[in-house]
Amino acid sequence: MAEGAQDVPVIYLHEIKRQYRQGEATLTILDGAKLALWPGQSVALVAPSGSGKSTLLHIAGLLETPDDGEVYVGGTATSQMSDIDRTQIRRTDIGFVYQSHRLLPEFSALENVMLPQMIRGLKRSETVKRSTEILSYLGLSDRIKHRPAELSGGEQQRVAIARAVANAPRALLADEPTGNLDPQTADHVFNALMQLVKATRVAMLIATHNMDLAARMDRRVSLANGQVVELD
Repeated sequence: MAEGAQDVPVIYLHEIKRQYRQGEATLTILDGAKLALWPGQSVALVAPSGSGKSTLLHIAGLLETPDDGEVYVGGTATSQMSDIDRTQIRRTDIGFVYQSHRLLPEFSALENVMLPQMIRGLKRSETVKRSTEILSYLGLSDRIKHRPAELSGGEQQRVAIARAVANAPRALLADEPTGNLDPQTADHVFNALMQLVKATRVAMLIATHNMDLAARMDRRVSLANGQVVELD
């Protein structure tokens, strides 16, 4: 998708810097990193372990604060926002999917997807309707009453995806979402993610080691010397 067709990126990382102390040494993870995520675009973040992929995702998702630089969400700078305002953006505008599904074991698939909507303040009847629709869209209509332990790995991850998009976020960030799955199941989960991107025009950034999946996305980027570089 041509970037010129959009007014502003969903998320824009501008000159992001992040360092960590390790003993007496200082590790520079990000050093002036820039990245724009556009509506309806899927971006693969492909880089070696330890290069800073998770750090970049956490900063993009306002889970971590950079040492310098700015994170814009919908054109709005976030660095000076209060924790409450940043939390509100994460709740409404950003969805997260992790390598481990992180579902609550005592709740059904339906209830896991309902929770973020109820936290947002939606009526229970509305959350039931929307959660059922999303789970059905992801091929889980006959599994909505099952608890995580009663679901396969691929089913659990699709429930996690449904939960991540339950509040209709503008951006979906995923950290190795198929890393624990066999190739066939990983393909099913990946297809579910791509369907959601096309159906909802969410901007998606996925950190992955799977080059076959990365090749099917709109853009591929990597990290080198603390900066985001375009591949291909």
